[in-house]
Amino acid sequence: MSQPINRKRRAMFKGLSTLALAPLVTPRAGQAADIRDKGQPNILFILADDLGYADLSVYGNRDFKTPNLDRLAAQGVRFTQAYSNSAVCSATRFGLITGRYQYRLRGGLEEPIAGASDTIGLPPDHPSLPSLLKAAGYRTALFGKWHLGSLPNFGPLKSGYDTFFGNYGGGIDYFTHKAGAGPNARGDLYEGEVAVEEVGYYTDLLGDKAAGYIRKQKKGQPFLLSLHYTAPHWPWEGPQDEEVSRQIENIFHYDGGNLATYAKMVTALDASIGRVLKALEQQGLAENTIVVFSSDNGGERFSQTWPFTGQKTELLEGGIRVPAIMRWPARIKPNQVSSQVAISMDWLPTLLAAAGTAPAASHPADGINLLPALTGGAAPVERTLFWRYKANAQKAVRAGDWKYLKLNDNEFLFNLAHDQRERANLAAKHPDKLAELKGQWEAWNAGMLPITPDVRTHGVSGKVQADRYGPQLD
Repeated sequence: MSQPINRKRRAMFKGLSTLALAPLVTPRAGQAADIRDKGQPNILFILADDLGYADLSVYGNRDFKTPNLDRLAAQGVRFTQAYSNSAVCSATRFGLITGRYQYRLRGGLEEPIAGASDTIGLPPDHPSLPSLLKAAGYRTALFGKWHLGSLPNFGPLKSGYDTFFGNYGGGIDYFTHKAGAGPNARGDLYEGEVAVEEVGYYTDLLGDKAAGYIRKQKKGQPFLLSLHYTAPHWPWEGPQDEEVSRQIENIFHYDGGNLATYAKMVTALDASIGRVLKALEQQGLAENTIVVFSSDNGGERFSQTWPFTGQKTELLEGGIRVPAIMRWPARIKPNQVSSQVAISMDWLPTLLAAAGTAPAASHPADGINLLPALTGGAAPVERTLFWRYKANAQKAVRAGDWKYLKLNDNEFLFNLAHDQRERANLAAKHPDKLAELKGQWEAWNAGMLPITPDVRTHGVSGKVQADRYGPQLD
């Protein structure tokens, strides 16, 4: 069971934030009529791993092209102010699958869960996106990365998915499908709860499995297909780099990779997604299928995050600002660019509303339903969002255009509307705004589980990356 939260503190937080906006969570009458007329939409949720904000050509990448994701954006809406729930992978996945701040669950405190943990994970009795959609009549499948705890206590089949093929832990080699390097490394590829071995580049395998699943679907039986790639997460291996796989000595691959290899990894990801989208079209399912694409956090060492600074494990914009695209031809007009501030935990209430259902009353969403802004022309909703990260004692608040950021003992105040690169520290010029955001963060934090000494964290230090010489990790 999830750990209890102090009710007084929770009430205090609710009074501060605009996140729990009930009118945005409840499906509108016209929307409900559309669901009755056209049937519940299928949902294809595609998640990349460590993809930078500007790693797609539609987001400004000039070094290589991502035609399939560019086309997806042209057919729907592209977000310019989308965030991840955390600057690291498993923590964001807790927020995504529950629709709530990950800090409400012990497993969500980990930055990230180490390997495939069987002691810390998503409690099977906790309402989740797949379990709630399953209760609404959906078939549910996950192909790819789980990273929310391992067998025998945790797993996709215990948390609402009917079908699973993928890895339980954080990262695997693209060719051996092992969670480490060398002959004694543990394999981490499963069909359901049974370990399997398959030959192939992992990005291609996942796309082929997902396309095969879609080809078995028929109109009238809605499905949720979560397609969670490990690309372009380390190790740095493109589709033709099996020899590299044989040579690496550490799966973190600190002595490998370059921009050319990274480009091959991202373009292979784009091609794999293209094959999945083609399967939707061939089955005649594209019109009433919601397709969402995003990343679990900001980019890593070879990513492009322009115009932002920072990367994975950091609460600078580059560590938490992510690409996000949504297509739903039956309801969403093409060629849209949205400035709506969004975050990973918004997808649960948004997709549940599209399916004609809602979050569990026992576990109300911290995210909001984005559909009114996407389908009804509603004005963007101003948000107040919170983050924390144990490494370097990081804290962050975004309230409207303002952002408060704390790195160890250094405090910053930025206006993101004018300073996306977070260079002009306005803390001394606007002390009242600084104090206001700090107070909001403290009140919100009081309603979350505390960060204790046993919580694992991961940061990038100058020992492994030359441009990360400070501040020092705690």
